[in-house]
Amino acid sequence: MGESVGVVIPAYDPDILTLERYITDIRKVLDPETIRVEIDTPRQSHVDRLSQVAEVNASTSRRGKGAAIMSGFDALDTDILAFADADGSVPAASLDSIIQQIAEGTADVSIASRRHPASHIVAHQTIVRRLLGDVFAVAARTMLPTQCRDYQCGAKAVRTEAWQAIGHHCYEPGFAWDLEFVSIAGSLGYGIAEVPVDWEDHPDSTVNPVSTTIELATALIDVKRRTDAIAMSPRHRGVTKTDQSKLMKLGGDDGD
Repeated sequence: MGESVGVVIPAYDPDILTLERYITDIRKVLDPETIRVEIDTPRQSHVDRLSQVAEVNASTSRRGKGAAIMSGFDALDTDILAFADADGSVPAASLDSIIQQIAEGTADVSIASRRHPASHIVAHQTIVRRLLGDVFAVAARTMLPTQCRDYQCGAKAVRTEAWQAIGHHCYEPGFAWDLEFVSIAGSLGYGIAEVPVDWEDHPDSTVNPVSTTIELATALIDVKRRTDAIAMSPRHRGVTKTDQSKLMKLGGDDGD
């Protein structure tokens, strides 16, 4: 008997038609036990439509991406937890590859990577967004103990037992949650697979590249402080930056 899978989709002012199609694709490819849309400040008509294709939890306030994902993960009762951004930038087939790393026991945590050498970029981000993203990725690799190519790509999966430990250390409510999640997971010693994906940018995204970069830079300092504290604790003192570099090889070929 296969392990059960729950998928969380955080959403704020999504393109409903795109999201409905994405949910349909996920259900067809993955056949998960649950697809749960965590949507902030939605129109009632959007809730009604989404409720026809998925479980929906609507918030009357804007919680942020990270808070929405954590709410969804904590609400699910499946063996494997995954999330994917509502714009469908990571297609269902690639999401399936990410989840398979967990199901096959390759790693405890599995993350999508646009910068993996085997990834296929269907449509690139604007030059400004790509530049900001590249600079941030280099800064994060320099400062944090967990080494990977792409901290922020919008699809990740984790075994439930691992999430129960990682989640205790996650506080970022917004877009910096991805960075925090990956860094905390590595600092706690969990194996991480960085998985190549097909990826397509959606220029109509609600993400503001400048304000989001500022948010990420601010969060990077706080995440470093907390991961350093984890590394210094007696329980986790044996996990080093070198160890994390070895863990990231689970994702495939070396190199940036």
